[in-house]
Amino acid sequence: MDWLITILRFGAISVLIYLLIAVVLILSQRPKPFQQEKGLDFNRIESGPEPMQPRQYRARDGVSLAYRQYGQGGPLVVVVHGSGAFGAAYDGLARDIAAMGATVLLPDLRGHGTNPDPRGDVAYIGQLEDDLQDLITQHRQDGQELVLLGHSSGGGLVVRFAGGAYGETMDKAILLAPFLKYNAPTTRQQAGGWARVLTRRVIGLSMLNALGIKALNHLVMIQFNFPDGIRNGPFKDQLTDAYSFALNSSYAPRDDYLKDIAALPDFALIVGDQDEAFIAEEYEPLMREVTGKGQYFVLEGVSHLGISYDPQAKEIIEKFLND
Repeated sequence: MDWLITILRFGAISVLIYLLIAVVLILSQRPKPFQQEKGLDFNRIESGPEPMQPRQYRARDGVSLAYRQYGQGGPLVVVVHGSGAFGAAYDGLARDIAAMGATVLLPDLRGHGTNPDPRGDVAYIGQLEDDLQDLITQHRQDGQELVLLGHSSGGGLVVRFAGGAYGETMDKAILLAPFLKYNAPTTRQQAGGWARVLTRRVIGLSMLNALGIKALNHLVMIQFNFPDGIRNGPFKDQLTDAYSFALNSSYAPRDDYLKDIAALPDFALIVGDQDEAFIAEEYEPLMREVTGKGQYFVLEGVSHLGISYDPQAKEIIEKFLND
């Protein structure tokens, strides 16, 4: 029995050391303000008419979440906004797609928009997929084609959705400069200055999650670099400048992101060759390794944020929807 006691003691000590390392890593790093580091080009954002007023839908946990609806008939297109953003920032794109003969839903993802509770967090990893499915279920007509369109991290969420429990409900996907994974060859370091990842925290929280310990998943793990003019501008109350571990994990493809990519239905991927966050020419060779369902378009002179305003991108979207 002595050998068994020795093994149990060794195991207990090993677990304690593992937990201690994880906690030290988490506590060793905290959020801090950006010091005017270069990030995304917000100067080329186009202004449009006053955004449509939001409606509310009820998610499965009873929480009311905001969305906007445009058009009637045709395919159901759900537009998923990018990191730190909110639905109304894509109001112009949603109006244009509705004019193509589609019904468009434009949600504020949980943790985003005006007065979310809490901001930048979700209750559990995977909740964003559940919320999207609830919105779709409440609006999709029998036999109606379902298209998910996502920009940046929103594109990453569309990829995650494809590889998850509801992926088979999707008929098509449109990916505008999508985030695939921090270690994908498409991603520039720190997303070109847009994001600051608290790496030691991520490692520590990942270690705890490997043991099923999720109590600290609400801690901030990533910050976003909004320029002062945007941070203090008219939409300052709708911006989300940091995400918890739970929300950020929910917003991105899973660790085996190629498996999620392989689950995509027919899709169009559109990216600008001047994208500050991602490397445009890396998408097609990477994704063709696991799927032959994609069409790839690299637009000359278009930035990361500019892709959602670009006329040529909208022409591609219209052709893809009507194909």
